[in-house]
Amino acid sequence: MPDPVQSFEVRAIGVVRSPLRDRHGAPRQADEGAPEALLVFDEHVAPALEGIGTGAVIELLTWLHQADRDTLQTRPRSDPDRPLTGVFATRSPDRPNPIGLHTVTVVDARPGSLRVANLEAIDGTPVLDVKIALGEPDRR
Repeated sequence: MPDPVQSFEVRAIGVVRSPLRDRHGAPRQADEGAPEALLVFDEHVAPALEGIGTGAVIELLTWLHQADRDTLQTRPRSDPDRPLTGVFATRSPDRPNPIGLHTVTVVDARPGSLRVANLEAIDGTPVLDVKIALGEPDRR
């Protein structure tokens, strides 16, 4: 039987440019006051943005580079009155593989960059991937 723990190479394709500078001062979720942010992509992947325009809803995958990868349990929202919970049952950025998942709306699309609304990622967060959000079945 193969070893169930494998390593994979993932490389950043861009970076988040945001007014949020401190992880602890950032909103926990996008709907809690997250600002607009600029996604700046490496030149070699810029052609992959073709077809994404203003108003598009995208799923953004990021690497939460300031996360604690040794954390396996947390109290949701750091509330001491809530029970200790496994990180996979939470949206905690601290987790074994700190991959961020953000649903955002494009407010401006330019060659090599996207400005998006309501992104709670801090400045310097690496971008791993972008996927168009699925619409209704008849619009896919």
